[in-house]
Amino acid sequence: MRQDHLISAANLSRESIEAVLDRAAAIDADPAAYRQRHAGAVLALCFFEPSTRTKMSFDTAMKRLGGTTVDMGTVESSSVKKGETLADTVRVVEGYADAIVLRHPSEGAAKMASEFVDVPLVNAGDGAGQHPSQTLLDLYTIRERAGLDDLSVGIMGDLKYGRTVHSLAHALTNFDVRQHFISPESLRLPRNVRFDLHEAGAHVREHTDLEAVLPELDVLYVTRIQRERFPDENEYRAVAGQYRIDEETLEAARDDLSVMHPLPRVDEIAPEVDETEYATYFEQAHNGIPVRMALLDGLLTRAKEGGR
Repeated sequence: MRQDHLISAANLSRESIEAVLDRAAAIDADPAAYRQRHAGAVLALCFFEPSTRTKMSFDTAMKRLGGTTVDMGTVESSSVKKGETLADTVRVVEGYADAIVLRHPSEGAAKMASEFVDVPLVNAGDGAGQHPSQTLLDLYTIRERAGLDDLSVGIMGDLKYGRTVHSLAHALTNFDVRQHFISPESLRLPRNVRFDLHEAGAHVREHTDLEAVLPELDVLYVTRIQRERFPDENEYRAVAGQYRIDEETLEAARDDLSVMHPLPRVDEIAPEVDETEYATYFEQAHNGIPVRMALLDGLLTRAKEGGR
């Protein structure tokens, strides 16, 4: 089994994060220099769940590196519908591609799949588990705006089921960051994530109210309440809409606060915020291209050097 997969942000060191972010900055500054860097390379897109930004940005990133993509399509149109296992699917797909991007509704699916392939595999979201490539673009956005040390970062919303939250929280332990988690009691960080953050020596505080902590934040990372993760519709309805950001909310914020969101949003950030200096989420989404180009460039280059 290859060791050069990207499965969890918990496996990222400060050095490896900064290497990707530095390469992304170089690509951002001169994208033409990378245009044919991986001509002929093929990236397989295996998405067992819906996706807009992640899927399209990986597709675009590969093509801007000179390569091409093959798309598994929807689950309904694939052999998964016939009962094919994930292990068999990725074993077949690795014969068609130089790398695989996998999204799957089951937590741990990407790690399991990586044990069956010899091409680099990127976890593009495994249920309520991890989403490490999203974390890299989040960190790039934060670094471009405020640096990555001596920061106060608030993460608000669905902390129980939000895989972007779990990934970002792990990655931030590599930096001098005070993490504030704001959520209803029923959507607190899972116990295992809290334990891992404690073991990593993270500066963590949990809150149920944004108002008290907002004035000290450099970054406010907002997430939607993920209806599709709730086993009980009544549980979802009990918390939906509890945390909403609008211009009035932000009156207590620092002038240089960055409001981020992995998108899609539902109603947790009012459209009026889009026109303020706080809004960073569309810039954040656009940063998916250079960051995923940098990630793929590193993985594919190391794969070539490994003699594949």
